[in-house]
Amino acid sequence: MKTIDFSYFIERYNAGEMSDSEIIWFQKELEGNEKLRKETILRKKTDMILESQDILSLRNKLSAIEKKRVNTIPVETKNRRSPMKYAAVIAGIVVIGSIVLFSSRNLTNEEIIDQYYSAYEPITNQRSLMTESISDLDLAMEYYNAHDYRNAALLFSKVVTNNPKDMQSTLLNGISNFENKEYPKAEQSFGNVIDDNNNLFIDQAEWYLALCYLNTNEIIKAKQLFEAIKKEEGIYKNDARKILRKMK
Repeated sequence: MKTIDFSYFIERYNAGEMSDSEIIWFQKELEGNEKLRKETILRKKTDMILESQDILSLRNKLSAIEKKRVNTIPVETKNRRSPMKYAAVIAGIVVIGSIVLFSSRNLTNEEIIDQYYSAYEPITNQRSLMTESISDLDLAMEYYNAHDYRNAALLFSKVVTNNPKDMQSTLLNGISNFENKEYPKAEQSFGNVIDDNNNLFIDQAEWYLALCYLNTNEIIKAKQLFEAIKKEEGIYKNDARKILRKMK
């Protein structure tokens, strides 16, 4: 029997280039092949490291160019003021003025998201209580932590289908869909966590649901939810108050 070389399929899966039918087939292969699962995750993390190294290399090159430029500037004499000093003072004034202007004006929905949104970090790498979902949950967590939200959403959806009471997976499924700009799906997940009303993730679900409403321009709903968050003694209380001051 011929052994399948999965290298090509791993690359296409991690790059999000597979069709829906290919994804279903490959995920079935992942479920029954621990070696393939580890290789897929390892390659995803390697790609992320290489991307980071490319960014670092570019920064180093820019830094070297700047140092070379500075070293070529003639040393100023005692009786001569450098134009660079004046430029620095002017730049400082412009920066301060920009900060004052920015802090006193309303923000657009996009600016609020950029300033206040960050993906939730899971409390623990919990396993599902349902044994048939253990591999799906572990793999979903790996993809989520690697910021591969497309594959994370696919797997968290399976976990939640098998165990609807797993509220952390429900929350993470919502955040993964949020990252994928699938806002209706994200809103549904956050709403399920809130409606459960008996878990540790209600504060987070309310916060991300309010941000979802901003993304879909449901301003009234967003304001109402931010107002509720502001009145609660949760971790997002202060941020909700600041956002309400900046909303148009």
